Amino acid sequence: MLNDFQPIESIAVGVVGAGQLARMMGEAAHGAGVTVTVLASSPDDSAVATSDAAIIGEPTDMAALDQLCEAVDVVTFDHELVDLEQIAALEARGVVVRPHAHALRCAVDKGYQRKTFDGAGIAVPRFIVVTSVTDPLLNGFLDSVGTPVVKLARGGYDGRGIRFPASRAETLEVIDEMTSFGTVVVEERLNLRAELALVAVRGVHGEYASYPLVTTVQSRGMCIEVRFPAEVDESTAHEATRLGRKIATLIDAVGVVAIEFFLTDRGLIVNEIALRPHNSGHWTIEGARTSQFTNHLLAVSGRKLQSTEPVASAVVMVNVVGSDEPSSLEAAQGIAGVHVHDYGKSWRPGRKLGHVTVVGDDPHAVHVTAWEGARAYGTGTQEI
Repeated sequence: MLNDFQPIESIAVGVVGAGQLARMMGEAAHGAGVTVTVLASSPDDSAVATSDAAIIGEPTDMAALDQLCEAVDVVTFDHELVDLEQIAALEARGVVVRPHAHALRCAVDKGYQRKTFDGAGIAVPRFIVVTSVTDPLLNGFLDSVGTPVVKLARGGYDGRGIRFPASRAETLEVIDEMTSFGTVVVEERLNLRAELALVAVRGVHGEYASYPLVTTVQSRGMCIEVRFPAEVDESTAHEATRLGRKIATLIDAVGVVAIEFFLTDRGLIVNEIALRPHNSGHWTIEGARTSQFTNHLLAVSGRKLQSTEPVASAVVMVNVVGSDEPSSLEAAQGIAGVHVHDYGKSWRPGRKLGHVTVVGDDPHAVHVTAWEGARAYGTGTQEI
């Protein structure tokens, strides 16, 4: 929700990608004083229904990108599955791209991200970046960390492109397999006390605002629940906010900067970042004065950022994932206090279909009602 903002003139924003994030940008667009044109792979993509216009083409189709750029004032993204050289070429021609290609590389390439943050003194898991199982540093690294986590440097999300081998032999097999697809990040496996997320937003001239830190709950590599407030002490929340500003400034981001943290005995460690609206920020649609989607559009269109203040003492967002049988949107909508967001996708088991959010003063009651709504919707995830 957005208070006290009256757009002066509409700015045309192009979004590369047309999934649920672009769909929710489309829903927020007119209140932010922008129009949205999406680059969609298919006319059936989720965001086509809420956008002002759609161009059909793949995110790496240069002709489709050119068509998008000709139609808009500024280009932004709803995913990281892009060709950075193509994005840099657009910028070189004078296309306004926010975030710019250099910043975007930190979200697209996990290896580059790890090296950039480590070099800036930002805590990340101990890691090595390899292109082959014969890398001369690999065995020594495995000796020091034990059985690691193995990730594709590019292309993985929601648990895809990440493996958790059970032994040294399996680790080498996994690395050998995954390096056939590209560069691989091998990193230590951490003992986690909690998983947290911070959504911040940075403007064209360096203005910065952040939403409160939240607790996230994962299942099979996918976020299933977000809880505000985060279940951490004040010093941890303060440190997360400090790191959010440091990261946003370091990479000169414009728009939303979403940071996933691991809370360990060594303190906060950065897991990943995204330079677009993020699943961990969906709660802000009902739970904050201005949603992450509105503030992202304000930032990339050069407008003044709006309040990130929460509107209640407790908010819980639960992702709805397709279960074994089709879900009932109407059943969830019939539960008092449950805000249902349907992504307009056809049902299939394991597919993210939408989310529900509940806002209130009693954290326990909010949590119970949110899961009641998710179960009514037919979620395939289990309450934690």
